[in-house]
Amino acid sequence: MAKQTRNEIDTSASDIPVDSWVDRFMPRVWHPYIRLARFDRPIGTWLLLFPCWWSIAIAWPNWQAGPDVFYLFAAFGIGALVMRGAGCTYNDIVDRDFDAQVARTKNRPLPSGQLTVRQAVIFLLALLLTGLMILLTLKTYAIAVGTASLVLVFTYPLMKRVTFWPQFFLGLTFNWGALLGWAAVRGDLATPAIILYAGGVFWTLGYDTIYAHQDRQDDPKAGVKSTARRLGLGSKPWLYAFYVVAIALFAYAGILGNIAWPYFAGLGLGAAQLIWQVRDVDINDPKDCLAKFKSNRLFSWLFLGGILAAQITTLS
Repeated sequence: MAKQTRNEIDTSASDIPVDSWVDRFMPRVWHPYIRLARFDRPIGTWLLLFPCWWSIAIAWPNWQAGPDVFYLFAAFGIGALVMRGAGCTYNDIVDRDFDAQVARTKNRPLPSGQLTVRQAVIFLLALLLTGLMILLTLKTYAIAVGTASLVLVFTYPLMKRVTFWPQFFLGLTFNWGALLGWAAVRGDLATPAIILYAGGVFWTLGYDTIYAHQDRQDDPKAGVKSTARRLGLGSKPWLYAFYVVAIALFAYAGILGNIAWPYFAGLGLGAAQLIWQVRDVDINDPKDCLAKFKSNRLFSWLFLGGILAAQITTLS
């Protein structure tokens, strides 16, 4: 397949940012790799990272901001960037024929011919090796928990072929950090981490259903299933339900962890943000769906702020 340059493809419906830092500052040969790993679209990395940070902050005993906790925050930050890139690369390898049939994704590096499958596989292996190096710095139990996540990483992209609920499987995958973060701190798994993980699954069901509405019109012809297709124009009551369950589970995790009141204040502010998302989103407007999806970074910061404030309160 002939390779296409950025100027040779139609970008009007593409999800690839136009005239971004990639175009302005990076060598052209790097562009397709950066875009394959979505390094130019960091929202996915944030959504993968925050459950890790939430769990680390909750699990840290007698909370003191020292070098060990800072290391974990940094290591998980780099790990989330790398593993999200690996997940996107693998997803694009197996979905390249589907992506070619969807307006939003047809200009991605593989369906547009900017990279070959062989190049993408080599890049994927490099990302996985980097992630493994970071994982091996953690406790033995955490290494086992992190390794187990690969089952979800490599099966999730296949779910859109067999079920209208692939967003549920994305939730299982993207929130694994709630388990891994706890295991990295304490070397085990406890009920608060499991409840936090469950809450994250329902949170993802909400935000990724909103995201999937961008492709609701194109997905049927590509044979792609999603909760947006399954729920259709009746999605909003379901979105409210997903987010209510998520907030209830996050609150229960705080209760089980005996976390101080700022935890619930931050969660309350986050809940208001989620309610705004559902009330205000226009599921027939792809740009608005993307904006609401990205706004989950604000929810995540509000919740993390509450957790950190709660832990700091216990020191005084």
